[in-house]
Amino acid sequence: MAGEAAADGGQGHEHAAFLAHHFETPKQQFESGKLGMWLFLSTEVLFFGGLFCAYAVYRANHPEIFLYAHKYLDSWLGGINTAFLICSSLTMAWAVHCAQRGQQKRLVQMLALTLLFGCCFLGVKYVEYSHKWRDGLLWGTRFDPAYAPGEHGHGAEPHGGQGSADVQQSEAAGHDPQAGGGAGSSEPEGDAAAAAADAGPAGGPAVERTTLPEPGRGPSGLAVRPGRSGEPVGHGILERPSNVHIFFGIYFTMTGLHLLHVLAGMAVIGWILVRSAKGHFGPDYFTPVDLVGLYWHLVDLIWIYLFPLLYLIH
Repeated sequence: MAGEAAADGGQGHEHAAFLAHHFETPKQQFESGKLGMWLFLSTEVLFFGGLFCAYAVYRANHPEIFLYAHKYLDSWLGGINTAFLICSSLTMAWAVHCAQRGQQKRLVQMLALTLLFGCCFLGVKYVEYSHKWRDGLLWGTRFDPAYAPGEHGHGAEPHGGQGSADVQQSEAAGHDPQAGGGAGSSEPEGDAAAAAADAGPAGGPAVERTTLPEPGRGPSGLAVRPGRSGEPVGHGILERPSNVHIFFGIYFTMTGLHLLHVLAGMAVIGWILVRSAKGHFGPDYFTPVDLVGLYWHLVDLIWIYLFPLLYLIH
């Protein structure tokens, strides 16, 4: 595509077709666009930075919630999505390189591959979200875990959980869950009193309480109230802590907003893909491809932070 050329006879400058009227040269247009994109990306960093701060505050104050609730996230699916986005960043960077070199066919191929990886990301995210919706692992008052067959009551675990509704029902009634069941063992009187203290009103469900870390031990060793029966969930957490919905509220807020950014990025990539197929980009003009690439890399980078913070909690 021809660059800017000077007209004969002192009649001013003849702008190239891709050059906006308020720019003097293609270089000025490119640098202005690049500056504008970096300013926009800085606002995106500030936006997600606030969400990361909220995550840090809640996790520092309620580590048991995060250690418990993240077990219902599939780290394999999260890892697969991470691989998809990393591959899409590679193909997007390759697309910018092809635009700079004037490799039109390869440019279209790389943009199409980037869209394909984005679609794969959306497919995996759909599987994750549908699972959470089906099992009631949602935010706020929508948090209503689906119980496994034979489980009832407020303290039962969702499918795949490691708690026992029968144990908590027995505790609410003030009985030893192992007594009369062939185990031949019973809780000490002090433990039975502790279990009875956690029970709700007469005939009501057991009251859930958040287990806070013991002083000096930190999130790696959470305190467990004595006298509780059943298998530990992990990291010292014996039963479902209160306010688990906080984790899923943070999960859906952060991953949902990231998903909206992925959709926006795919829409813009589709737009430049159509223009690339028409031969609009080349060594003289590749600014849109370059700027969309910067945006897409930021979207991928945000997910690289979200994945360990939500899926790999220890």
